[in-house]
Amino acid sequence: MSWQAGISLLVLVCAAYLAHRHWPAVAAGVARLAGADRGWLLVAAVAAGATWPASALAQQGAVARQLPAAKLVAAQFAACSANHLLPSGLGAGAVNLRFLTRCGLPLTRAATALAVKAGAGTVARGCLIGGLALACPGVLRVPRPPTPGPAWTLAACAGTVVAAVVAALFLAGPLRRALRRVLLDVRAVHERPARAAALWGGSLAFAALHCAVVIAVTQAVGLPLPPARVALAFLAASSAAVLLPTPGGIGSLDAALAFALTLAGAPGGAAASTVLGYRLLTAWLPLVPGLVTLGVLVRRRVL
Repeated sequence: MSWQAGISLLVLVCAAYLAHRHWPAVAAGVARLAGADRGWLLVAAVAAGATWPASALAQQGAVARQLPAAKLVAAQFAACSANHLLPSGLGAGAVNLRFLTRCGLPLTRAATALAVKAGAGTVARGCLIGGLALACPGVLRVPRPPTPGPAWTLAACAGTVVAAVVAALFLAGPLRRALRRVLLDVRAVHERPARAAALWGGSLAFAALHCAVVIAVTQAVGLPLPPARVALAFLAASSAAVLLPTPGGIGSLDAALAFALTLAGAPGGAAASTVLGYRLLTAWLPLVPGLVTLGVLVRRRVL
């Protein structure tokens, strides 16, 4: 965990440095957000609040057993706040794991349910990116790589073969058994159409609602970008931010989203105000109520 804490600290320091260096744009973003359209901000707040029921729906879809709906939504709300205290989603994972085991699931079954939900969320995000890219051709421009020489081609093939052999040897142990359990749970979920619909519908809704929050904030601050381009920028930024283990994506998601919006054509001040508005509605305002909910759930032995 020490290396994760070190990386998190490094990302936060870099984010603070970038904020200091581009402070005029940040200040302009704050001023622009203060004068934003209240109606669009209300739409963004409603979309942000709907992300927790969507997350609960996806978690229910990953479990064959019926879970208590109200407690499940409350657990997702608490997990969102806990996720801002630990890196790489460990806070949300720990809360959900504890909730599922309290509901009577064995530890291994609860862990595979979290893996199923995470996998469905990744696939749903990829489907949204693909659909938006097809609907808006030319938005995602991938530069054509140069043609590699024979030596590089041979080295790439050798590296691929070595990686495949190492992966095969590694999968022969405990990871292979864990993967088998996940696949069995995936099959069990999809044998029940209602659970499969909840899993995929909740996963798609969760990603789409976060896009809706960002789009509504851009409309509130008058950002002159099409909604589809804004959604693509957010999905690309949030996918990249997953690679950096900061608590709740603080610093990594902020920088990635501001960079993606700027590349999409947004002015610096408008991009900063969009990031600030998104963070305010999805992280800072729910943080204290979420921690209070977490304490209540722990006290009532729901967690």
